[in-house]
Amino acid sequence: MKNKKTILSIAALAAIIVFYFYYNKDKSTNISITTQVIKGDFISEVIVSGEVQSTSLKKIKGPSNLRKFKLREVKIQDLIPEGTIIKAGDYVGRLDPSGVNEQIIDAQLNLESAESKFTQQKLDTTLSLKQNRNSIRDMLFSIEETKLELKQSIYEPPATIKKLEIKVIKLERDIKESKENYSIKQRQAKAKMIEVGTEVSKIRKKLTALTDLRKSFTIFSESPGMLTYVKSWNGEKKKVGSSISPWDPSIASLPDLTKMESKTYANEVDIRQIKKDLPVKVGFDAFPDIELEGVITNVANVGEKKRGSDIKVFQVLVKLKEIDENIKPGMTTSNRILTNKIDDVLMIPLESVFSKDSISYVFLKSGYSIEKKQIELGLANNNQVIVNKGLEENQTVYLNMPEGQEDKSIKRLE
Repeated sequence: MKNKKTILSIAALAAIIVFYFYYNKDKSTNISITTQVIKGDFISEVIVSGEVQSTSLKKIKGPSNLRKFKLREVKIQDLIPEGTIIKAGDYVGRLDPSGVNEQIIDAQLNLESAESKFTQQKLDTTLSLKQNRNSIRDMLFSIEETKLELKQSIYEPPATIKKLEIKVIKLERDIKESKENYSIKQRQAKAKMIEVGTEVSKIRKKLTALTDLRKSFTIFSESPGMLTYVKSWNGEKKKVGSSISPWDPSIASLPDLTKMESKTYANEVDIRQIKKDLPVKVGFDAFPDIELEGVITNVANVGEKKRGSDIKVFQVLVKLKEIDENIKPGMTTSNRILTNKIDDVLMIPLESVFSKDSISYVFLKSGYSIEKKQIELGLANNNQVIVNKGLEENQTVYLNMPEGQEDKSIKRLE
């Protein structure tokens, strides 16, 4: 009996609790939130993210004569870590020499072939000219012999003497012609040797140039500083496995850490408010406690497509007026660009403004009643809007629509 009474009491209490929450459910969802009209300085800002970079840097480049050897792309084989502090003459990285090695092997084979041709041509020339000299010498002996025979033939018939005289003339003419031919053959041989020798010299020079090029594939720094990676045309940083080209042979850079800026991009809507020389507060994701003063130095006139999107953005450069040793190139920045500031104006939150048929109004608390009142608005930012007419300082307005006030008529401005 006692247990039965206890069960009935618990059931009754549960029923009361359920009824209470059911009855008050609608009331709990219609809680009105209010705020006051404040007077102060209105600030309009555009907030965009960016990246720190140096305004002055020295690029560390690979060989500048890649195009001469028809090397369109050369991969980076090794590269020291980004952020490394280096001195002049320190090792930076190495390029893949496989393309150069292939050309060196070809040049060595071509040089061997050219040197062999040069030697063969030299031997052939020596032998040919020697034969010509011997032939001329034999002809000289022959004319000497004929002249001697002519001298001894004074007692011979005139026909015999005449025949010997003609033979001497013919031999003298042949010797002259042979000497002229020998001179021509000498010039021909010399020209041929120059041609073959030039080819050997040309290949040797190319081989030396290729060897020097391969040496330059090991890259050292010409200046001290902190090494940073450079970006290729697609915006990605060059690292081991990336390629350099004759048109962009840089593999790293040495930024001047005393001259820094934040490179950021603004969308088409915000860019209308952004102008050169506007002040900027620059924050850093890596150091939330650091905020530096900046100023806009350049606003792009032409937009560019954002990667992976059809949205057009405009590049904005923000020069840092201050320097902090913790700030390094490549750090992500938060840039608060002050686009407008108006002193001593009335402001309310954007949430408290309602509109109907292009009329802006608020729900104004007036004693124990609520007034639906038209207002005239001024400039707005992401959170607040200026009230030019219709409200006074410290008046209370609603952030949400009070219950039962939707169909109430709007009190117009006088």
